[in-house]
Amino acid sequence: MSILFTPKRIGEVEIKNRFVHAATYECMAEENGEVSEALLKRYTKLAQGEIGLILIALMNVHVLGATPGYQIGIYSDAMIPGLQELTKTVHEEGAKVFFQLFHAGAQTTKEAIGQTPLAPSRTGMNPMYLNRARAMTEGEIRVVIDAHGQAARRAAEAGADGVHIAASGGYLLNEFLSPFFNHRQDAWGGSDEGRFRIMREVIQEVKKNVPQGMAVTVKLTANDYTPKPGLTTGLAAKYAGWMADLGIDALEIASGCTTYSGWNIWRGGVPVKELLAGLPAWQKPLAWMALKRMEGKFDLEEGYNLEDAKVIKPAIGDIPFILVGGLRRLSHMEEMVEKGYADFIALCRPLIREPLLVKRFKEGKAEEATCISCNKCIALIANQKPVRCSQ
Repeated sequence: MSILFTPKRIGEVEIKNRFVHAATYECMAEENGEVSEALLKRYTKLAQGEIGLILIALMNVHVLGATPGYQIGIYSDAMIPGLQELTKTVHEEGAKVFFQLFHAGAQTTKEAIGQTPLAPSRTGMNPMYLNRARAMTEGEIRVVIDAHGQAARRAAEAGADGVHIAASGGYLLNEFLSPFFNHRQDAWGGSDEGRFRIMREVIQEVKKNVPQGMAVTVKLTANDYTPKPGLTTGLAAKYAGWMADLGIDALEIASGCTTYSGWNIWRGGVPVKELLAGLPAWQKPLAWMALKRMEGKFDLEEGYNLEDAKVIKPAIGDIPFILVGGLRRLSHMEEMVEKGYADFIALCRPLIREPLLVKRFKEGKAEEATCISCNKCIALIANQKPVRCSQ
């Protein structure tokens, strides 16, 4: 039997195989963030595809942490019944489910949250959202820490098997960890330890609010690829070691910051026409020039986070490591696990195109994903439309 179809635990949660549905923004929730029928159908299909663990993406922990679009919310107890339905849907098909806890930080709009976006420090003009975030007060930082804890409690009440803390993508926790975004000179910045403080307290607060046996995991950016140095692989490895000391149950890494270096996250095609479709006419000329400059510079490299993984995984010892990023061939995925570079393989775009892909791998009906990384699926959610494969 392939090592990919052997079970392994994350904390006390046994996962039936090594396949993970990577947290994928679906843009399918109700307008108020509640679970929709479309979400239930999507995750039923994915769970039927024999995926061991399903990570459900970008559940905003606070109303001021929302992104524009139809994002799942976990910021109110009123959300719990819908989240219970979502968990039940996945469990009935034999998969485990973790909820990804998230705060957008600077990467949102005034229209989405009703006020100026929040960040560790005041920012310059955001090149994607075209606004400036303001520095958070001590009180606002405490609210965010508490919001993660309360969101974790709601995840537990909804029956989730774990929570997956988003410290990636250039969102709020990533911003605090990164010297590019965090210029504070108080206790929440000024040094690696200071920048890590919010992460430490979020993990502690989350663990305080979940029952014994529920997993607490993290997604961490390995390299921001920002115009000036931010989170780098070496710094991410240091942070990963500190997270391991705090008792996290697994770590996943990512690359890039959505606002400044989104194509380092995704790699592959730059669907210029599709990305421009939803922009107002006055934004299109500049956006067209920016996107055209990216064409051909981010070709998909299979396993493009592997070199970062080789540096960061040793920092967490025996804690399970989840590898995501351009993985397409079954034989290559097996090699990653057999050689000890990863314990779990996470897939995003291939499962948008083929939700039953893992089942087809298991039955010997496929040797690689048919996703061509055209990234038109990403253009859909950028335009606040439900994610799907456009091929």
